[in-house]
Amino acid sequence: MKIFDVAIIGSGPAGASAALELSKNGISTVIIEKEVLPRYKTCGGGLVFRGRKSVPFDIATVIEKEFYEVDIYFGKTDLKFTTKNDKPIISMIMRDAFDSLIVEKAKENGVTLLQNHKVTAISFGDIQTIHTSEGDIQAKFIIAGDGALSPIAKMAGWNETRTIIPALEYEVEVCSADFERLSKNVRFDVDIVPYGYGWCFPKKKHLSIGVGIIKAKQKIDLKKCYHEYLKVLGINEIRNEESHGFVIPISPRTDSFVKRNVFLIGDSAGFADPVVAEGISNAIISGILAAQSIVESNLDADLASELYHKKLEQKMLPEIKTGVILSKFFYEQKILRNLFIKKYGQHLSDAMVDVFIGHRSYPKDLKTSILSKIKGSFFLMMFLKITILTSLPEFDIIL
Repeated sequence: MKIFDVAIIGSGPAGASAALELSKNGISTVIIEKEVLPRYKTCGGGLVFRGRKSVPFDIATVIEKEFYEVDIYFGKTDLKFTTKNDKPIISMIMRDAFDSLIVEKAKENGVTLLQNHKVTAISFGDIQTIHTSEGDIQAKFIIAGDGALSPIAKMAGWNETRTIIPALEYEVEVCSADFERLSKNVRFDVDIVPYGYGWCFPKKKHLSIGVGIIKAKQKIDLKKCYHEYLKVLGINEIRNEESHGFVIPISPRTDSFVKRNVFLIGDSAGFADPVVAEGISNAIISGILAAQSIVESNLDADLASELYHKKLEQKMLPEIKTGVILSKFFYEQKILRNLFIKKYGQHLSDAMVDVFIGHRSYPKDLKTSILSKIKGSFFLMMFLKITILTSLPEFDIIL
């Protein structure tokens, strides 16, 4: 039985990016994938520029459309904002092609891909034995890029501390007139779903239309919301549609990201953007950070864990934690939010696109002591006011 330095469970953007980074540094790596590539993956397929520029090679061959404008609507109001950029704000991909491309690049660097291997158990030790439906694989390190449900995290002993939200996505074929009309821009409709939003992402020959709830534990009929959203979009004739339900973790785990020499990345760690639930960018980045930590540690398990947590604190976690707070205000304090948006909406829309592009992030300098005092609408209002003001151009505070 061959022993690898690192076994990566899952071939999505997180796992494949980690494999590519490891292989560039001479670390023997295997990707263990339960399905056979290419496979359909439920996802809106909107790759923001921040994530696209994190991929260390040209992905033009798998881009279906590029959009330099984004429209944001607010339901039951006349508020609409359009933001433009000279970079492609959102590039449309289909995950089967995108994931396979990164995996192929990793294979070219010597990574082994084992398909149709479902992990059934793990025997933990200095050398981990991963038991799969097709036999055992051994490795010193395990990187869990196995998505929102992450059976690997459960096997390694993590309790569920992430906030997990439901979403419903349809791949929709419409008449040519509707397709042409709706293919001009990417569109988000906030509040089209209670405590959430809808999206319309034009692909090469069809639309990806979805609805999601950002506030957890809300019993809302997403299928009904989807059909109401079709009316908002002005779609009367559906020629073909395929529905896919899925869940998205929008808050990070609270009890570390390494346990028993298993490193969590992407959705398994809870790294999706808490405000818009976009997960591909942070999946790619976290996969690279985990790989870099293992490389820099010279395969020392304790040091690799320490480095990974340090890199996450430097690169991702403060922004994500602030995003969790911002998300609560954005979706749960609609009256206050809309008051500010009426005055500052265009600037806030531009700032959100800057986050997509990677020019800025959510505020990182908010004191823990301030956040801990947020109780009731008064503190909510004060914090929201602070958040809005710190994003205005005339204030010398970096977002």
